[in-house]
Amino acid sequence: MKNLDDQELVSLYMEGKEQAFEVLLLRHKDKLFRAIYNKVRDRELAEDIFQESFVKIINTLKLGNYNEEGKFLPWAMRIAQNLVIDHFRKAGRMRMVGERSSKSEDFNIFSVLKLEDENVEQFITRNELEQQMLGLIDYLPESQREIIVQRIFQDLSFKEIADAEDISINTALGRMRYALINLRKLIEKHQLVTDIA
Repeated sequence: MKNLDDQELVSLYMEGKEQAFEVLLLRHKDKLFRAIYNKVRDRELAEDIFQESFVKIINTLKLGNYNEEGKFLPWAMRIAQNLVIDHFRKAGRMRMVGERSSKSEDFNIFSVLKLEDENVEQFITRNELEQQMLGLIDYLPESQREIIVQRIFQDLSFKEIADAEDISINTALGRMRYALINLRKLIEKHQLVTDIA
């Protein structure tokens, strides 16, 4: 079975051959775990998300909802990436981000929101807006989504991101710049109202 490609193994697993999934797991577990760990920087948390990823992968396959022919690893990575983002959302570990961020450490994507002296209605509206904006991150290309996660949720510097991704600082800055440009376009496309005062 080890000589079969991912798609063949997925098909066999979906037909009930459990050993096929073991081969898939052994083939990709290190790469998937490393990808998760590089984002969360906590071994225990990475193991939890890794396990959760494979539970979700197994459930999706068993329900027959897998349709990414020949692209098992990228599909599995997307599941893990989404679980990492979900973790940071739930943990409330969100930093402010802004257009200036591509040139400095000063982040404030929600700078358009007035945070001082807000009443309960404004507070609720701002929280809803932040959640909608976080949802828009999922629409970004993977490299841009990853840099947003690393910079905002993990609080990594651009140098740390460049080292972790094995890219230049300028490339990291460029990805952040494009991510923010694309976020602004998504805000306009989805007609989010960013002025709640």
